[in-house]
Amino acid sequence: MTTDPDAKLIEAGRKLFAGDWQFVFASPSIETLPPMAGLEVAFAGRSNVGKSSLINALTGRNNLARTSHTPGRTQELIFFAGPERAGLRLVDMPGYGYAAAPKAQVASWTALIHKFLLGRASLGRVYVLIDARHGLKDVDLDILRTLDKSAVSYQVVLTKADQVKAAELEACRGKTEAALAKHPAAFPEVLATSSRTGAGMAELRAAVAKLLEERR
Repeated sequence: MTTDPDAKLIEAGRKLFAGDWQFVFASPSIETLPPMAGLEVAFAGRSNVGKSSLINALTGRNNLARTSHTPGRTQELIFFAGPERAGLRLVDMPGYGYAAAPKAQVASWTALIHKFLLGRASLGRVYVLIDARHGLKDVDLDILRTLDKSAVSYQVVLTKADQVKAAELEACRGKTEAALAKHPAAFPEVLATSSRTGAGMAELRAAVAKLLEERR
C-alpha cells in the first residue's frame, strides 16, 4: 500500500509546525537583521490582514506572534524559529498601506519591507496575505512587482475566508489567480485560509514542508 504524496506532505507539515516555536529576533532596520541561516519564509500583507494571527494558527500557539486590532502595530521584522533541526524561520513583516500612520513612518516601514525582499538570500518564499473580503489592491500589486524584480518565489494566501460566502471566496480566488498569471515569480495556486476556524492551515503547512524538502 502506497501513501498519497499529498498525505505525506500534510503529515510532514503537521510535524514541522508541532514543534517548539519561539520568538528569536526583532529587527527595526536592514542593518540590524540577524545573520542568514537555514530557510526563511516571510509573511507580507496590508495592515490588519491577519499576518500575526496566521502565524499563531500555523504554529498552534495563541500568543507566539502579537496580534492587535490596531493597524500598523507591527513595526519591525519579527523572526520566529522552530526546532533547530528543522532549519526554518518565519518572518512577520510590518503591514503596508496603513494610511493613518505618519507619512515618514509609513515610508520607513515600506523601505524596510522592500529592502528585505530584495536582499535576503536565505528567503525561500514570501506568502502575500490578501483579505478575502477585499481582494487585491493597488498597494498589494506594488509588493508583487518588487517580488518579481527580486525573483523571490511568492504565493498569495487569502485570509479571513470564513467571513465570506463560498461563492464569493471562489470568485476572489479566481480573480486573484488570473491577476497572478501576469507575475513571473508568483506561484499559480492561491490558498484560502481562516485563522479562526483553521481552514487551509494543513495545506499551508504542507506547502512550507515541501519548500523545506526541496531546499535540502
